[in-house]
Amino acid sequence: MSRTRVALVHLVKLTLVRHSLTALAGLALVFLVSGQLSPYRDLQAAQVAYTLCATAGLTFMAGLSGQVSVGQGALMAVGAYTTALLIGHLHWALAVVLLCSAAVAGTVGLVLAVAASRLRGVYLATATLALAVGLPALADYPGLSGALQGENGLTVNTSAPPAGLGPNFPLERWQAWVSGLCAVLTLWFLANLQRSRYGRLMRAAQDDESAAALSGVRIARLRVLAFVIAAACAGLGGGLLAWVNSLAAPGAFTLDLSIALLTAAILGGVGSLAGAVWGSLFLVVISSWTSGLSSSNQLPANVADNLPGAIYGVVLIVVMRGFPGGIQQGLRRLGARLARRVLISRRTEGGR
Repeated sequence: MSRTRVALVHLVKLTLVRHSLTALAGLALVFLVSGQLSPYRDLQAAQVAYTLCATAGLTFMAGLSGQVSVGQGALMAVGAYTTALLIGHLHWALAVVLLCSAAVAGTVGLVLAVAASRLRGVYLATATLALAVGLPALADYPGLSGALQGENGLTVNTSAPPAGLGPNFPLERWQAWVSGLCAVLTLWFLANLQRSRYGRLMRAAQDDESAAALSGVRIARLRVLAFVIAAACAGLGGGLLAWVNSLAAPGAFTLDLSIALLTAAILGGVGSLAGAVWGSLFLVVISSWTSGLSSSNQLPANVADNLPGAIYGVVLIVVMRGFPGGIQQGLRRLGARLARRVLISRRTEGGR
């Protein structure tokens, strides 16, 4: 093997280079696939992308630091309202607005993480459950209802596609592109963070907290950092949600959303960013399927409202029984099993 080829292989093996190449491939896939989709499917692709931002942050936090949050939907609400207020009052560029939405949600996450730094397991989940229930209700609080427009929410002016794309470029495809770009950048950032020094310290602290603490690892600081990163990802997802749907209203950030995000993280595989992609796809597909099922069968409103939650529960039980590590782990096992069969078949044919 020539020196140039050896150097090229070594370069590809570098974590940052490998993740960057994967991100570029993901962006190319988003741009190519969205061009073949209908406007409705492009809108669904945008929904998958902003759901993925929030789910990826949640699975990162749960996988590396062992913290379980049921308040991810409420932090999405923080990002959504930040986006609505900045676009509505200051008319900032979308990229700056989304960065600010992630920063504001991350700041709220920092305050919560410091306040709940001594909580673990079910106690932390209970505290974030209160956040999921209480925070969206602030839109109706007498002192804030004027600025946040109560239950009606804030309307968001969705920016049109750039003029360079042509006058007839579909808005839904532009939304899919922007949301897909944000999702890919989020995955790229989290994947590199997992492989960084902080990621290794988080993993060491989760594997053996006492040993890590004796080695000088600051456990509380790492947990706060993981919570802040997850909150910032949720804020970015919430900002995209408000921009895509042209609305930031408390009805979009109910407790059901937080539970659905947690379900997506568990289904995909806690700690697996690839699993977050499967989980986000599952959420959007099931939501669309149950809406169609309810309307075609004219189900009562109370049944239609609770149908997605019931299906989430059934699928969660089935997947956990078959693949306790989530969909991504199940796919890896199936791939490994197929590879072994192919290898055995080749050896058998070679021995004849």
